[in-house]
Amino acid sequence: MFDYRKFDAALQSAGVCYKTDEPMSAHTSFKIGGPADRFVEVKTVSELQAVLNAVSDENVPYFILGNGSNLLVPDEGLRGAVLTLQGDFKKVQSLANGHVLCGAGASLATVCSFARGQGLTGLEFAWGIPGQLGGAVYMNAGAYGGEMKQVVERVHFLEADGTPGVMSGEDLAFGYRKSAFMGTKRIITSAELRLESGAEAEITAKMEDFMRRRREKQPLELPSAGSVFKRPEGYFAGTLIEQCGLKGFAVGGACVSEKHAGFIVNKGGATCADVEALIRAIQDTVFQATGVELEPEIRRISLSE
Repeated sequence: MFDYRKFDAALQSAGVCYKTDEPMSAHTSFKIGGPADRFVEVKTVSELQAVLNAVSDENVPYFILGNGSNLLVPDEGLRGAVLTLQGDFKKVQSLANGHVLCGAGASLATVCSFARGQGLTGLEFAWGIPGQLGGAVYMNAGAYGGEMKQVVERVHFLEADGTPGVMSGEDLAFGYRKSAFMGTKRIITSAELRLESGAEAEITAKMEDFMRRRREKQPLELPSAGSVFKRPEGYFAGTLIEQCGLKGFAVGGACVSEKHAGFIVNKGGATCADVEALIRAIQDTVFQATGVELEPEIRRISLSE
């Protein structure tokens, strides 16, 4: 257990709001996860810099929480600080020439709606992705033939010591569900998107079409973390899982969706241990039957991360 007295005092001195022993099940789309020692709500870049100084000085492990839509948190909880970006990080504003500046904490739904209202096209694929802008950039989120790398112009971030930086172009190293930010302690604070002029009616029609497809094919009515596995080259994970007869297969409260085999859903009372055991069972079954190794797409947070 960490001694949080100096850490808490530093947060209080900086005017940063926080909670203790906050259940992470309330902040993940899976509705799974034990309590975090500290749940810190950061509203400005200067507050974030103060928090980074505090975690460094007191050696408190931390991670940034977005919408919790691609996340698996241990049942025993998290030792350290969970940081959530609020306030200024939620802002979205129009720049010149079809560019839009988005705070990392803005939901993709908010950003897509804003772009539509400005008559800007190019982001329709993201309508319905249940995440925030920062997380979408971090993992180069995508759907229906689109992905973030197609629209991201530049990204603003903080180094682990609070130093601001900007990255653009090839330096972003976007790939399938990855970016230059993975494996680093850099924190995305905002991103500038490059969009094109379009007719609002056509943009709306595309967004509604994508949302209709999601509702028809995905188990949106039950808690999940979205697609569990990355798409293996030459295959579709959901198809392989379904072909192995695993639809409806369950471990505890965690179950392979009957609607889309690429999803694991929480049918009630599922634990992190249930989900992890089910993931392993799926991987083993699919590999034995097809020789294809499925790589998880959801992010599992460790106790010391």
